[in-house]
Amino acid sequence: MKGNRRGFLSSCATAAAATAATPYFFSAPRTLADETQSKNDRIALGLIGAGDIAKANIGVAKDWIDVVAIADADANRAAESNERYSQGKAAVYDDYRKILERKDIDVIHVATPDHWHTKPVVEAMLAGKDIYCEKPLTLTIDEGKLIRKVQRETGRIVQVGTQQRSAFSLFTTAMALVAEGRLGRIKRVQAAIGAPPSSPALPVVAVPKGLDWDRWLGPAPVADYRWLQGPAVVGKEGKETLPNPQTNCHYEFRWWYEYSGGKLTDWGAHHVDIATWALMLNGQKASPLAISGTAKHPVTFKDGVPVEKDRYNTATEFLFTVDFPEGTQMVIRHDTDNGVLIEGDKGRIFVSRGKLAGEPVEALKDHPLPEGAIAKVYKNLPMEHNERKAHWANFLWCAKNKKEPISDVHSHMKMLNICHLAGISARLGRSLKWDDAAEQIVGDEEANAMLARPSRKGYEIEM
Repeated sequence: MKGNRRGFLSSCATAAAATAATPYFFSAPRTLADETQSKNDRIALGLIGAGDIAKANIGVAKDWIDVVAIADADANRAAESNERYSQGKAAVYDDYRKILERKDIDVIHVATPDHWHTKPVVEAMLAGKDIYCEKPLTLTIDEGKLIRKVQRETGRIVQVGTQQRSAFSLFTTAMALVAEGRLGRIKRVQAAIGAPPSSPALPVVAVPKGLDWDRWLGPAPVADYRWLQGPAVVGKEGKETLPNPQTNCHYEFRWWYEYSGGKLTDWGAHHVDIATWALMLNGQKASPLAISGTAKHPVTFKDGVPVEKDRYNTATEFLFTVDFPEGTQMVIRHDTDNGVLIEGDKGRIFVSRGKLAGEPVEALKDHPLPEGAIAKVYKNLPMEHNERKAHWANFLWCAKNKKEPISDVHSHMKMLNICHLAGISARLGRSLKWDDAAEQIVGDEEANAMLARPSRKGYEIEM
């Protein structure tokens, strides 16, 4: 426990050897993969949003599902996914609501940009569908309130794509260590989530053929389509490659507050989730009281709104402290090793996608976790070894058996509210006090007004 945190992180060795010898892992129960071998067992899925994240997800779920319908504002992406996963046989729609009307489809994958999550998720639940939605689940805190309300009323199964919660992984091992009391009472958790890119002024250009720009904007305000291709990058062996273009569409939407929350909701949805999950598994209160800190943006803000409209605008530097009951704190930052640091009064561990380290991890060699410890934190649900595949197996098994999935909307919004509060604090440049029971910011009308965003006319949620 001695030494500074930066030194601790830099000196951590990976726990590959510890996790390779797995006496503390339990034998996985029968998984969905075992149950979907025949043609009749396969699940008909409707895909809403056919970009890169959809490709990654369908790529691992294809053992169990058939993509029978696709909707995307970009006809080129819809056609590519249709050929890749359905041999061109899926029905392709420009309006996702046509998928929700189909009685032969029970499962929906929402893989749209963040500002397009809540509307199809709510409408799909009301249409009697179960949904796997990419993270972060919402663009605002009030959208989360609505999704949770509709989920409780309909009982639909909704999994959020925070796959770090799934599989025989470094993260589930870390959570088992916490739940078994190996760290003692948690005093401090830190989520290091990196910084997003910035951009120059992006020119207004013609909308590409096949992209319905108005539909892509959807609930968001009307905006020009912007795009700029950077110069080729010379890599190893002199090979030139083109970087991703800088734009306000497709993957780069993440760096615009109009459509997302930057790194605070991108990687924050992963690592703040793990940090909050650790507190909950340890029996500690994970309801925030206040948030304070600093942030820097690449553009000027007035009343919480970016003034310049022609470049990325989410925070490029930030350091926030979240206060919880009983003196526990969470730190959210951009400037150190990507991962989660959990500090208790008995020990501390660092966990990321490639590292699990700390004295409690080293102690596993002589004092392994009891059999079933990882199964316990995973709600004793089916597991697999690949995180993304395990997350889909968990969702489909839970949809079939009507069980709450590992990344349910209620626990997800508990942590995502923290990320959204950090974003509001960053944009206004001031500390915030939070009433978790009322889900309201205390004594700050301007900040409270940012808990919701109105939908553009014609793109309201249909209840």
